[in-house]
Amino acid sequence: MLYDPLKDRIAGLIKVFPACRRLFYLMLNFLLLRQRYVFAEIRRYFRDGMRFYDAGAGFCQYSDFVLRHYPHARVFATDLKSEYLSDYKAVAGSRFFYQTADLQVFCPQYHYDMAIAIDILEHIPDDVNAMKNIYQALAPDGILIISTPSDLDEAAKFTEEHVRPGYNKLELETKLTKIGFTILSSRYSYGHWGALSWKLLIKYPLALWAKCKPCSLLLPFWYLILFPLAQLLMWLDMNTRVKQGTGIIVVAQAKKGEG
Repeated sequence: MLYDPLKDRIAGLIKVFPACRRLFYLMLNFLLLRQRYVFAEIRRYFRDGMRFYDAGAGFCQYSDFVLRHYPHARVFATDLKSEYLSDYKAVAGSRFFYQTADLQVFCPQYHYDMAIAIDILEHIPDDVNAMKNIYQALAPDGILIISTPSDLDEAAKFTEEHVRPGYNKLELETKLTKIGFTILSSRYSYGHWGALSWKLLIKYPLALWAKCKPCSLLLPFWYLILFPLAQLLMWLDMNTRVKQGTGIIVVAQAKKGEG
């Protein structure tokens, strides 16, 4: 399945109707469990006044979260899609900076207290070099948050933009420690409950829309009935031990000398 054309259509809609951006971010927060995991880790480690690096920022929803919740933070974002970044810059203000860049070869000029790589490493052929560049971009003891599909995610194997079908959790941890990171936490997401919420909120509605576009008129009733259940399922995923899941959330710290 190709997700980029759908993302481009959404970006085009936001460009024409900028007021939709806030509604779109709110919708993502309600629909995407991984976003809740990432927000929780940002709250855990980030402090106002720090520098934030959004590596592979996409729609910039994480940059936006930091700018709105930390009034003295500065955010730098990169992505291959310059129009996504420039469109967000138009509404973000003076604390947001960006550069179109390939993470495999790009390393920012400044050092950052926190970096995130959210659902981006599975798209990058030379993922090790990308992680090395992020490591170099972090200040001593800086924090990296990664969200990526696991190798248990069957859907990831059929996403055409992916260059690998998810990560083995130990494999990802090993790559990070060899670069110089210390693993602070590493856990599965989208376990039984989270995967069910994804099916109810994303998989089945998209399948219905793809097969019968007029039938998509029924989706508001679908969400009205099943939305509360899906929210409970996401809460259970985040607050119970997930032994295996289709997502991985890793928090790592860049251990290096002050020089």
